[in-house]
Amino acid sequence: MLSIRKLESGYGKMQVLFGISLDVKPDEIAVLIGPNGAGKSTLLKSIFNLVDVYNGKIIFKNKNITKIPTHQLIELGISYVLQGRQVFNTLTVKENLEMGAFLTKEKNLIEERIEEVLSVHFPDLREKLGDYAFTLSGGQQQMLAIGRALVQDPQLLLLDEPSLGLAPKIMKELFKKIKEINEEGVAIMIVEQNARQATGIADKIFVLEDGKIALSGNKNILNDKRIEKIYLGGR
Repeated sequence: MLSIRKLESGYGKMQVLFGISLDVKPDEIAVLIGPNGAGKSTLLKSIFNLVDVYNGKIIFKNKNITKIPTHQLIELGISYVLQGRQVFNTLTVKENLEMGAFLTKEKNLIEERIEEVLSVHFPDLREKLGDYAFTLSGGQQQMLAIGRALVQDPQLLLLDEPSLGLAPKIMKELFKKIKEINEEGVAIMIVEQNARQATGIADKIFVLEDGKIALSGNKNILNDKRIEKIYLGGR
């Protein structure tokens, strides 16, 4: 579904990624882990055309999407949940979900997608539909952010640090939801600092270091002795 080949990207003259190549299949969860500043979020932003891509190709469903405008990427089936529970605080939960369908003109389809999000994925949000987003707990806001992305009916969902700032119990529930979303046919790529939680649901794991893929493998990768050196610089 997603193929990245020799990707180089960054911010203006500051290059962050160097020759990244990876593949994600339609039924997979791919997790990006690594120390701060390794380029994990930049990789997601490169896919979603939010940074400068200098070289390389990003292929989605056999289509070269490198540098395609973000709104067209959403139409093609890619959704992105940014780091930090980015919700519209002064809008209600229902209005936030509706914002996820801003490219959809069919009102009935919008209502169907919102209902699916509420009934299948995040039923706890139903009783909050009329509440302003800023009144929600951190976990509820993250569910709302993901729910808004699901209203776009993605085939590939990009998640940047979904567990950031969440209590352990809520974090566990969130990763369970992410796994369920994947089992319904959505490929997922996650950037996550909580490596153990994320790798527990992963099909593929890529460890980034200094803008390059240092290691790749399955959930057993955390047993690799090189992990400590990557995260701690050999200390």
